[in-house]
Amino acid sequence: FDLPVNKTALVVGGGVAGMTCALSIAKQGHGVHIVEKNEALGGMARRLHTTLEGLDVQSYLNHLIQDVYQNPLIQVSHEATIKQVDGYIGNFTTTIETEGRVKEIKHGASILAIGAEEYKPTEYLYGRHPKVITQKEFEALLVTQPDRAGQLNRVAMIQCVGSREPEHLYCSRVCCTAAIKNSLKLKTITPHAQISILYRDIRTFGLKEACYLEARRQAVRFYRFERDQKPQVTATGNTLTISVFDAQLQAPVKLETDLLVLSAAIRPRQESRQLAEAMRLPLDEDGFFMEAHPKLRPLDFATPGVYLCGLDQVPKFAAESIA
Repeated sequence: FDLPVNKTALVVGGGVAGMTCALSIAKQGHGVHIVEKNEALGGMARRLHTTLEGLDVQSYLNHLIQDVYQNPLIQVSHEATIKQVDGYIGNFTTTIETEGRVKEIKHGASILAIGAEEYKPTEYLYGRHPKVITQKEFEALLVTQPDRAGQLNRVAMIQCVGSREPEHLYCSRVCCTAAIKNSLKLKTITPHAQISILYRDIRTFGLKEACYLEARRQAVRFYRFERDQKPQVTATGNTLTISVFDAQLQAPVKLETDLLVLSAAIRPRQESRQLAEAMRLPLDEDGFFMEAHPKLRPLDFATPGVYLCGLDQVPKFAAESIA
């Protein structure tokens, strides 16, 4: 058979997973074209400053971006959207619109790494009160405005906001770890801060459990609530009051806080559905891309020559996306 075989790869998404994938392919001597919808590479990692282990995400990200732009085998299209996909494994043609012009890319394989996004809550006065923020916003505050963070005496966090609900049954996996990480970070800035975490189940699995125990040793307080007895939040001026029925104490608890931090869910990007239709790819019931088989073919689609990695498959930590 004399079939054309194009060894160039198309990577859709310029986040940490997509760039790592592109560099890996380029190191094997194959050309790569990254299609990124934003003006800059980086994806959700641009909002992540440190890991639980204390690694500097932004430094790693900057080096990764530099390696991508300096690699002669990698081309990047910014502000790009996919309009049409034709062909088969070894001979795909993808039409994209990028920076006001239409371009055709011929490639032999496709890798989807478009990532996911943080859910914007409608619960607990988010968007209606300035003292209610998400974990990602709180992390940015701790890193970029430590003086302001040092003035916080009482901080409360509510877990599972937008996750583990009838409409979104999955666990977002990273939320508990983010709450623990940011609590310990605040303790290094202001040791006397009173931190309260309202949770349904703490899921700091593996060695992350040691950090959960450290948070308890540093007097971070944990209050467990049931799904049908969620916390109630009211505002009086700049002070927020949280009422919750503690499932462990079997008693109502009332907390006053200077800042309320919501551990918001990881949700699929809206482009996932459009991309799934354009490339004829399956989504699971939650809107994430669905692999061919979770154990036998965890990174393949049923369509030959199309693969996936990163957050567009399932909520995961940055290190897992890189791996």
